[in-house]
Amino acid sequence: MEPLTTTFPFKYSVPRARVFFVFLSMVLCTAILCLLQHRFFKPKIKDFYSFEVKDSRGRIISLEKYRGKATLVVNVASYCQHTDKNYIALQELQREYGPSHFTVLAFPCNQFGESEPSSSLEIESFAKGNYGVTFPVFHKIKILGSEAEPAFKFLIDSSKKEPRWNFWKYLVSPEGKVVKFWRPEEPIESIKPEVASLVRQIIMKKREDL
Repeated sequence: MEPLTTTFPFKYSVPRARVFFVFLSMVLCTAILCLLQHRFFKPKIKDFYSFEVKDSRGRIISLEKYRGKATLVVNVASYCQHTDKNYIALQELQREYGPSHFTVLAFPCNQFGESEPSSSLEIESFAKGNYGVTFPVFHKIKILGSEAEPAFKFLIDSSKKEPRWNFWKYLVSPEGKVVKFWRPEEPIESIKPEVASLVRQIIMKKREDL
């Protein structure tokens, strides 16, 4: 009688190879999905202060430094029919409510009537020299189109209101949410109560936290 031969190791080697192949495929697919998610599905920016911008000298500035304040974000221009009135009003707000709990943030833009043609440093010098501004004047940006500044795009998306001219104003809460907006022709008297209300809330909250 011929001895019995065992074929079990051979029979079970194929299923084990398949299991290993399936496992390896799952690992690779998971890794690829993670890479794609990191590349194309970046975490959504939650508020205005999460962005970075450039100052007038082109240096990167985190808007996080303004968290906890009320901010009035404005697209400014040096050669516009609204320039004098608005710069005077903005500096008045800065003087009355800033700098501890409130600040104006000025972003020059040349997309409206080409009324801001100068360089960022020249614009800052113009604002300080002619109107004595003490609030930040940032690097010149674009507001409309594919090259729009992300921080300003956030304001537009949040308010559902896109600037149609220079000196549109967006009031941002200490938490980085858009509270209200104003068109360039609206008087400072309509802005002051909203700013004052936010500043009072900030002061009261600080007192409660003591």
